[in-house]
Amino acid sequence: MHSLKANLELHLLDGTYELFRSFYGSPKRTFQGKEVGATVTFLRSLLRFFRLSKVTHVACAFDRTIHSFRNELFKDYKTGEGVDPQIKQQFLLAEKAARAAGIVVWPMIHFEADDALASAAKKWENNPRIARILICTPDKDLAQCINENVVCFDRRNGQILDLEGVMKKFGVAPESIPDLLGLVGDVPDGIPGVRGWGRKSSSVILSHYIHLENIPRKASDWKVSVRGFERLNKNLRDSWENALLYRRLATLRRDVPLAEELDDLKWKGVCREKFLDLCKELGISGLEKSVPRWDDS
Repeated sequence: MHSLKANLELHLLDGTYELFRSFYGSPKRTFQGKEVGATVTFLRSLLRFFRLSKVTHVACAFDRTIHSFRNELFKDYKTGEGVDPQIKQQFLLAEKAARAAGIVVWPMIHFEADDALASAAKKWENNPRIARILICTPDKDLAQCINENVVCFDRRNGQILDLEGVMKKFGVAPESIPDLLGLVGDVPDGIPGVRGWGRKSSSVILSHYIHLENIPRKASDWKVSVRGFERLNKNLRDSWENALLYRRLATLRRDVPLAEELDDLKWKGVCREKFLDLCKELGISGLEKSVPRWDDS
């Protein structure tokens, strides 16, 4: 645990999630032939975030493309197929909105936004100045980053997911989340999982063995009792290499090079010039009245 002198909270935003949520949760808005509604909603959301939250240090990660290094490992990993073009055309606009709001932006191309968030949590989780790191997303993948100093925060519902919450929700510790997703699969990410392995049986087994390698190769050696354990054992052994690959796909990278130091993430306010220029680009007026603090530096 951090010392009592730690008084900063670091908020890490999942920009891609925020953009998609804004797109499907708000009215469409067209300006000069371009769809900008999701970006407008995202920008409004950021201003509310700064008004209602104790924000001192913040950064936001984006997927600039949907393709990443994981597609090179597994061709069926999630792609941009089926993604509404009106969302894709707002990727760069959303980044511009975050920068205008005074937020450090990490646009990912080779890695994914989740990898940047995981790397940031890893980089600063033991910083003595930080009381808590809040990864602002409900994405289950980020649950693997949770520890005594790192939580996930669902801004929409105002809910915190901590160590106890991970155990209650998933039935395993954070370190076992990639193993769990490797076994049960993750449909949105295109990870098929191992045949027959459901959430309940997987969590029971992993709560005891923690990682795939620790599961005995012989079903007769298993120390936990689950229904159909012999069939599960056979399916896992038949798909062993695939299971390891699926876990690798679900494991977030924590070595994304992030150049910033903690003081670089200090939120000083909304960048007046960038914000007003963006409002013109989005065709909106009056939003400056909602700005809680300006940064004219």
